[in-house]
Amino acid sequence: MNRNIEFRDVAKSFGAVRALVNFAIRVDEGELVTLLGPSGCGKSTALRVAAGFEVCDSGDVLIGGTSVVALPASKRGIGMVFQNYSLFPHLTVHENLEFGMKVRKMSRSQRTARVGELLDLVRLAGLAERYPHQISGGQQQRVALARALAIEPQVLLLDEPLSALDATVRVEVREEIRRIQRTSGIATVFVTHDQEEALAISDRICVMCDGRVEQIATPHVVYRSPATPFVARFVGKVNDLAVEMTASSRVRLRGHALEFSVPQSEMQSGEARLLIRPEDIRVTSSAGGEGLQGRVDGLQFGGATTSLDVAIAGTNHVVRVSDSTRAMQFGIGDTVSLAFDMERALLTRE
Repeated sequence: MNRNIEFRDVAKSFGAVRALVNFAIRVDEGELVTLLGPSGCGKSTALRVAAGFEVCDSGDVLIGGTSVVALPASKRGIGMVFQNYSLFPHLTVHENLEFGMKVRKMSRSQRTARVGELLDLVRLAGLAERYPHQISGGQQQRVALARALAIEPQVLLLDEPLSALDATVRVEVREEIRRIQRTSGIATVFVTHDQEEALAISDRICVMCDGRVEQIATPHVVYRSPATPFVARFVGKVNDLAVEMTASSRVRLRGHALEFSVPQSEMQSGEARLLIRPEDIRVTSSAGGEGLQGRVDGLQFGGATTSLDVAIAGTNHVVRVSDSTRAMQFGIGDTVSLAFDMERALLTRE
């Protein structure tokens, strides 16, 4: 049986608010696809429609190739994990894992064997008799994940499962979720508004805005080759600069005389925006004399990388530049020269 989930042109409105507009994606067996976007973009609505908690206005949801929109939530073969764990506080870890299996009339021996498998899978074998309040938040979320897998669902849905955890635990638990998902081979839809989380955990990312799909691609493609200005601005850091197209394949930073060549640009003359990532700007000593001259106004140490805020001379533009900490030899007040990697830049009228 092919364990996958497919959304076909799903639409959902709440009054005048269009939460989903022709939403269409497919998640195959063994794949983890993240729905990423700002609050209110429709990502959680898509999950709730798939789970049967909301009824779509039009379109279809198929699990394993079969439409499930007419089925109740309990008949869809879905396991779901919420951000608040939703464990039964009066039941032990073992009893929480058994609960769904009891509802499905599994025998005691089957339940015991399955609980043992799940505790091994989530690395909590020694905590079976503890209650939720006796284990950490990260451990509770792993129990919630194991409970969702206990009934052997065809599809796993994760609705911002890490948002209640602190930063260090979030990283640990997201790595555990990825390991468990790969081990189980289950098709998984993961919802988050955290770009770093999405880039780290996903096979593919579906970036959403106002109920629509902006781009579906691997994390590398979404970051390095954003399909739209929204994706470029939302996923990761980007410098957003006002420029003027002076002629075909030539661009000038507004208020500055220096022009840049723009590879493969067909944009006509006029005002535009230049979007470029901080790591795609090279910073050198001003002694080189080439590129844009500027002064370092800010410095943020980030461990492996250091970021500089550079005010470009003669303009009101400030750009963020990132490089490895070892390579970054500049301090606040230093005069520097900037060179843009225009092969990596995105020009837009938006």
